[in-house]
Amino acid sequence: MHPNIQHLYQIAIQPSRRIIGLMSGTSMDGLDIALCTITGSGKQTIVQLDAFITIPYNQDIKDKLLSVCSRQTVSLEQLCLLHPWIALQHAGMILNALKQWGIKPSDIDLIASHGQTIYHAPKSLHPHDEFATATLQIGDGDHLSVATGIITISDFRQKHIAAGGEGAPLAVYGDYLLCTHTTENRILLNIGGISNFTFLKADGRLDQLFSTDTGPGNTLMDAYVRNNFEGLSYDMDGAIAKKGKVNEPLLASLKSDSFFKLGYPKTIGPELFNLEYIIQSQMALGETISHEDVMATLNRFTAETIAEAVYDSLPSDINYALYISGGGMHNTVLMQHIRQLLPMAKVSSTLEIGLEPDAKEAILFALLANEAVAGTPLHAGQNTTKVATTMGKISFPN
Repeated sequence: MHPNIQHLYQIAIQPSRRIIGLMSGTSMDGLDIALCTITGSGKQTIVQLDAFITIPYNQDIKDKLLSVCSRQTVSLEQLCLLHPWIALQHAGMILNALKQWGIKPSDIDLIASHGQTIYHAPKSLHPHDEFATATLQIGDGDHLSVATGIITISDFRQKHIAAGGEGAPLAVYGDYLLCTHTTENRILLNIGGISNFTFLKADGRLDQLFSTDTGPGNTLMDAYVRNNFEGLSYDMDGAIAKKGKVNEPLLASLKSDSFFKLGYPKTIGPELFNLEYIIQSQMALGETISHEDVMATLNRFTAETIAEAVYDSLPSDINYALYISGGGMHNTVLMQHIRQLLPMAKVSSTLEIGLEPDAKEAILFALLANEAVAGTPLHAGQNTTKVATTMGKISFPN
């Protein structure tokens, strides 16, 4: 047996594993690094978050990523160069975090790297009949593994698509394994760049799950702030939106896209929901709207499309608790809208059920890596944008 395979086998048969989960979302604000001790697998999984940090991207990294992200035309040379370069930036961030925590790389069993999404093209979005759904994340796993000396599992979304899914949302697996409750129906809502939720039926089976993207989370608000408020990259605590009023004609224009007429489940990304989307929606009105009113309207747009997705896809007579994670949960205006639009739900953060909300997505990728080496394939039904499979490519450091 090859020594690398022997090493991986020993990791797989251990009762627990120390895994670093990495997540950098469509907001491109930085890298989330979650160090987890994961015991067991499947429904017997126990996750302990040992350390967590978000390392902000500097302006150089942001600029390089913005030059290729969600664009139909990019420099192929630039994209090729960024694939290993981003991995090396992430490797440096991991090593710095481990040093800060007083932990040696040799004490870590696995890295679970989501990478940086460059383009997401669900079949419903692109016009090419001969092609199916596709997605692309950069941050090469081999470079990350060699630079850190740690076995790395990466590129999770490709297997999901190859097996018949749309590559998102992947959080559904971890939501099911960690958050299913015996008596409480739960919605796990993540508001990142894009919003998505998982519905977990009380004491339900995997084939009873429902999971879908709903539309924009923070991506439109962030794009508008970057373009119109110098020195700002997002609307902290909804401060700008608080100063404005919702413009109902603009809200209706924003909601008129054919995406919102598609059935559930579905996926989407900033390839649709970007600055141009806002500009086109405004142009359709032929009137000037203040920046503050635009931000108030974008905030309401995110909240209404979340609420409408919940109402449209779940039975009207069902009771549930709503647990929120992601950057959007820190926007108090957005949270007020959600509570108003979903008045029957108990709304709180995932911290109430033992999951650090800012670390949740990084934790869930660590969980996927654990399942890849120590678990068994999960079997699910059709009420979700995913299929059951083992995801991730394995890279060895030597």
